[in-house]
Amino acid sequence: MRKCFDKSSIWDRLDTISLFVQAVEAGSFALAAGRMNLTRSAVSENIASLEQRLGARLFQRTTRRRSLTEAGQAYYAYSAGR
Repeated sequence: MRKCFDKSSIWDRLDTISLFVQAVEAGSFALAAGRMNLTRSAVSENIASLEQRLGARLFQRTTRRRSLTEAGQAYYAYSAGR
């Protein structure tokens, strides 16, 4: 399993966006990790990197669940073409 995408290329940034869409549609980071052959921590790290790059929190995280923030909903709609 891959641990993380190399954040240096445009293709890797597109992979990170795709990972974000997968995480939203799967409803969990663990399911998204399985679908993209990554570790759960890699999903979390990539999402955190995306949030830092965008300057916005995309997921509200608690110990029990993750839900989209308003910014996350808007970014998902934009990224998924909805």
